[in-house]
Amino acid sequence: MGQAAAAAIADFFRENTPCAAMFAAAPSQTETLEALRIADDIDWSQIKAFHLDEYVGATPESSYSFQRYLNETLFSHVPIGHFEGLRAESEDLAAECERYSAALAEANPTVALIGIGENGHLAFNDPPAARFDDPAAVRIVELTESCREQQVHDKTFPELAAVPGWALSVTIPRLMQVPTLFVMVPGIWKAEAVREALEGPITEACPASILRNHPNVTLFLDADSASLLTPGH
Repeated sequence: MGQAAAAAIADFFRENTPCAAMFAAAPSQTETLEALRIADDIDWSQIKAFHLDEYVGATPESSYSFQRYLNETLFSHVPIGHFEGLRAESEDLAAECERYSAALAEANPTVALIGIGENGHLAFNDPPAARFDDPAAVRIVELTESCREQQVHDKTFPELAAVPGWALSVTIPRLMQVPTLFVMVPGIWKAEAVREALEGPITEACPASILRNHPNVTLFLDADSASLLTPGH
């Protein structure tokens, strides 16, 4: 799955640089990013990178930082033009949300590499708080218990108590403004969320279901994450 996704994403970058791109940071993205970093003929110097979310209080050096994950998994291996990270260690988080919103507006990303959470979240837009009509581009969010449990399943944290309760996140409407989305969703833990996203109603109870309203999404699944889909649906 990761190799197939990376091949499609590499083709996009070859044909559409210079550009700005948004990157999810999670173990579900690792195989894709590892395959992408060895793809030929991508002019990484012409890509400005953003990420989708970050735990409040995390610095780029924190062991659980999404910035650190992206740097270790991809950006330290390629000559990325620029990586604009969320400064979640900021003392003024509201001001940081405004700063990052403005940076996104200026760069105008044309592609996003994302995943779907076990509870159907996109970035850290968790049900029931996720909003399809959110007026903000970036906001402070409280992480639900189901979202925090996923971080334990992903082995990012050893136990639930260690998972931060708050994060900064790009919102669903801002993500839906990105013209091209590549969505990578491996693993049995994601099977129910994938079924709800593809076969259930389009509802904020499963934020990923809104992807069916986007005009240009390519979804990559493996046998496990696709295991609950209705054949021929």
